Amino acid sequence: QVQLVESGGGSVQAGGSLRLSCGYRNSWRCMGWFRQAPGKEREGVAGFYTSAGFYTSGGNTVYADSVKGRFTISEDKAKRTLDLQMNSLKPEDTAMYYCAADSTGDCPRLTLDFGYWGPGIQVTVSS
Repeated sequence: QVQLVESGGGSVQAGGSLRLSCGYRNSWRCMGWFRQAPGKEREGVAGFYTSAGFYTSGGNTVYADSVKGRFTISEDKAKRTLDLQMNSLKPEDTAMYYCAADSTGDCPRLTLDFGYWGPGIQVTVSS
């Protein structure tokens, strides 16, 4: 049974921080965080290649330009979570955030072609 469950969302003032976690049951080759603001299309925020080794070229993470330097994606294999540390939050970061996973396709990636999605969690940043 596939299960992805997001946690850690909430409300914060601009400049603050939040840490999102995505608990997973299965092991996935490719995972990522996405978001969708009201009236906008879903977009990729950060991608993660869980199987990247020392010799993997290009690294095991990719970020949207809008969050580079502020967000950090990481995996805690012991806890079976994919985490997204969000610092220096801005009102434009307000959205529903989703965790996604798949074991096919290029990785890491920010495209929406992931086969499995969590239900999402709300992040609200006030000015």
